[in-house]
Amino acid sequence: MLDKSFGKIRALEKTMDGLWLRNEAISNNIANVNTPGYKRDTVEFETLLKESLSGYGIKGKTSHEKHMAIGVQDVENIEPTIKKDENTKYRKDGNNVNIDVEMANLAKNNIAYNMVTQRINGKMNKLKLAIKDGR
Repeated sequence: MLDKSFGKIRALEKTMDGLWLRNEAISNNIANVNTPGYKRDTVEFETLLKESLSGYGIKGKTSHEKHMAIGVQDVENIEPTIKKDENTKYRKDGNNVNIDVEMANLAKNNIAYNMVTQRINGKMNKLKLAIKDGR
């Protein structure tokens, strides 16, 4: 039972890591809204997390620590990364940051982060209740 609970908490922890990194990327985009040639940062981690949690797909086995991971990864191995959005161009100066889009993304990200935080708190409260023997 605890393995199942802690596995879910680990997945939520990885989600919080990704949302925190996305918050930093969005804040960086907002700070550079008037910087000529700046390309906005994006963070994509949801697809890797979904694949890992679904259990579907091929998972490669590595025999050495320097081998690259193949296929679906364990939740512990998922690391969100920042990527530059080079495909879109909004202004003549080469900057592709739209402040309205970034502010909406920031609000959406904050709501998601708060939701995951509440979910983790709920899981921890259930564990605390189980430890106290339900009293």
